Amino acid sequence: MDLINALFDLSTSNPHPIITIDGPAGAGKTTLAGHIRSGLHSRLTTTVIHMDDLYNGWNDPFGKPFIESLQKITAAHQAGANCEFPKYDWAAGRYGTTQMYTPTRLLILEGVGSSASQIRANVSASIWIEINPEDGLQRVLTRDGVAIANEMAQWLTTQDAFFAAEDSAKSADFALTT
Repeated sequence: MDLINALFDLSTSNPHPIITIDGPAGAGKTTLAGHIRSGLHSRLTTTVIHMDDLYNGWNDPFGKPFIESLQKITAAHQAGANCEFPKYDWAAGRYGTTQMYTPTRLLILEGVGSSASQIRANVSASIWIEINPEDGLQRVLTRDGVAIANEMAQWLTTQDAFFAAEDSAKSADFALTT
């Protein structure tokens, strides 16, 4: 059975399924989310929320605002309700506008930390993508520019500490390597 069909099967047992795609920076989480959305679009209406919109900047990405937004979004999805959440403005270095979430049949949360322990009970399937740290860093710098190299050095330390505290990789239902 391929991943798309396995995820579809898992999603049919829940009226409001949630899939998380987690792993280190540069692993290909956004790309996989796009493939899953595309693969399921004829069977399930799908929304993808990117964790980049939820982080509290470089210094406290996985803090209280991030977790509260994840909890709010997943609770709204399960209730079939709309919700607003603050969207981080990376250029301004603070939360800016609010973003509206309108529920669809399937919610995909993608990005570092998307499988946070505080929402795992609500998740239908969790995917972990592993990548060699140097390769992941190079992908990020190629994509986003070398101007963020210092921030990314700190990010890698922060994400690794978060993953260790959360036991993120071990909690996944599916594990992939890029």
